[in-house]
Amino acid sequence: MRRLALRVLSAATALSALLALPSGTATATTGATPDTTAAAPAAAPVPLTGAQLAASWTGPLSTRGRYIVDAAGDRFKLRAGNWSGAQGTWQGSGTTTDPANNQAGQVSYNLPLGLDRAPLSEILAGFHSLGLNSVRLPFADAMVRDTSVVPDAAVAANPQLRGSTPLQVFDAVVAALTADGFAVILNNHTTGYRFCCGLDGNERWNSGQSTAQWEEDWLFMANRYRANKRVVGADLRNEVRRDTWDDPNWGMGDSHDEYAAFEEAGNRILRAAPDLLIVMEGINWQGVPLAGLYHGRPQLKPVATLSHTLIDSGKLVYSAHFYGYTGPANTGAGSGPGATGDPRYQDFTPEQLAAVVDEEALFVTRTGQHFTAPVWISEFGAGGRGSTDAKEHAWFDRFTAILAAHDTDFAVWPLVGWHNDGVPQDSWALLHYDRGGRRLSVEDQGDWRADAWNRLVAAPSYTGPVPVVPRWNVLDLDHADQNVSRRMLALPDWSSGNRKGNCPDGQRLVGLGRSDSRGLCTDAAQPATAPGDWVTVTDQRYVTDGDWASGYDKLQCPTGHLAVGYSVRGNAMAALLCAPAGTALSTTNRVLWFDHGDNRPPASPDADSTASDWAPGYYKGQCGSGEYVAGVAMTWRWLHAGVPDALLCRPLR
Repeated sequence: MRRLALRVLSAATALSALLALPSGTATATTGATPDTTAAAPAAAPVPLTGAQLAASWTGPLSTRGRYIVDAAGDRFKLRAGNWSGAQGTWQGSGTTTDPANNQAGQVSYNLPLGLDRAPLSEILAGFHSLGLNSVRLPFADAMVRDTSVVPDAAVAANPQLRGSTPLQVFDAVVAALTADGFAVILNNHTTGYRFCCGLDGNERWNSGQSTAQWEEDWLFMANRYRANKRVVGADLRNEVRRDTWDDPNWGMGDSHDEYAAFEEAGNRILRAAPDLLIVMEGINWQGVPLAGLYHGRPQLKPVATLSHTLIDSGKLVYSAHFYGYTGPANTGAGSGPGATGDPRYQDFTPEQLAAVVDEEALFVTRTGQHFTAPVWISEFGAGGRGSTDAKEHAWFDRFTAILAAHDTDFAVWPLVGWHNDGVPQDSWALLHYDRGGRRLSVEDQGDWRADAWNRLVAAPSYTGPVPVVPRWNVLDLDHADQNVSRRMLALPDWSSGNRKGNCPDGQRLVGLGRSDSRGLCTDAAQPATAPGDWVTVTDQRYVTDGDWASGYDKLQCPTGHLAVGYSVRGNAMAALLCAPAGTALSTTNRVLWFDHGDNRPPASPDADSTASDWAPGYYKGQCGSGEYVAGVAMTWRWLHAGVPDALLCRPLR
């Protein structure tokens, strides 16, 4: 949500990765900062009818590398907008139904905005006119348990919804959107019905509620819409940020660990509703915004060294938000508490902006890495009709050009607002409705954003079938188990009393970190798993073909098996988990030592996850993409402490 608060600028990453398209298919425009100053006016999108949009794709959605694909494996680019309102518009004081106490004077009654002014069919026709194929639909946790009946005035233009609860209205909106061909991404935006900003009780997933309650609310929503294959995603939480006393973190293992909470919630949702995409936004703000104190907006930067691994690897989408008036270390506050002198995104040159956007988000789309995933810019926007802010205008042009050049999935904020005699109450909306239901669109004369918007919607994009690519996934045992195998989740604990990690089904262990308990999984050239029991190895009984690490303890899989998991006590190796392969495996040995330095395949910009560090600060051993881990060697000599020292790597064929 557009907020006057809370989002760290570090070294810029390479701009050469802004485009990473598979070869031999449709292409996108190249370059990160196209010149838009002399561009001709862009044509408005050609609207699709609901039937045409519905016929153009089939759910459910999944991912291949940096792209989202439909059920046929064809690219499905999220050209989306945010239909806000069900997260609440009340700003925290006074009567909830007084326009003066609601965002832009617009009372949503905790429903998607505009249902009092225009029929659902008319609002959806407006979405079609913008060239959208999907809608991000925010909601508050409070809606799940709200049994109040909405006032008739809240649905005046949709009398069929009278007598409904907010959740029942939400149901009707979801049904109408999906029947008209739109993909719907559910977004847990707030805990209570309070809009924006700062210390509002909605800072984290567990602000004002427990993590357990948040997860149960998500399971309720996932199960509620599970049968609707056009409800395609669960966007876990909006703009996670600091509360009064504590920062969210990424990987510390405590109650404010966003990484751990999102991992757990995402996997629970997938076990209940396996068709959903799991959308994870980065940390929106850490620190106290005062000079001399740490403060900043990490966004997706932590993903570079600690990415998520879900039980279904083709379901992860990362997201980030960008607004011109905020910045990498600027809250967006104009004055008073929270205001700092840090640069805003709109202060950057085109080159600087492209570098920052890449560093904070778009680097995730780089191919062949443990973090590779689609990135959805699920909020961005600017004030439109009546705005004279030249800096914001230039930022919007530059930012949409970056999205177009990178072929990035996007969702503008917001879609719907009100107007009075042609004067918008919230000029950021792309569609406005007056009390009589008359629509004012970004496409109507007088809205300066139309050209940039239309160029974005019409930008050349990758289309058609997306090739299947290898996946690389981190296992993180720093603080707890990471069991992301559906098979093993259904079985008893295979290494009791130890922290354990299992690769997703269909992947194998290919690397281990020394002294930090991290691992790396892949499905590159992966053979099918054969029927039969998986074997837990805790001793040297299967070392039957020579001593490949003399003087060291060894855990080795049985012949014909490959390692798919491991367990540790402290950071010392405790066990290997081995699965039978569906094809014959080579027994040719290659011993890969990493006790005195990293030993990974040669760095490649787009393969083998070697251009990214999945265990920063520690030595790592990684077999090649055509190999499998057959064993691990370790010792309890002085300063070794039983941590992995060597891998037994063998060719898959």
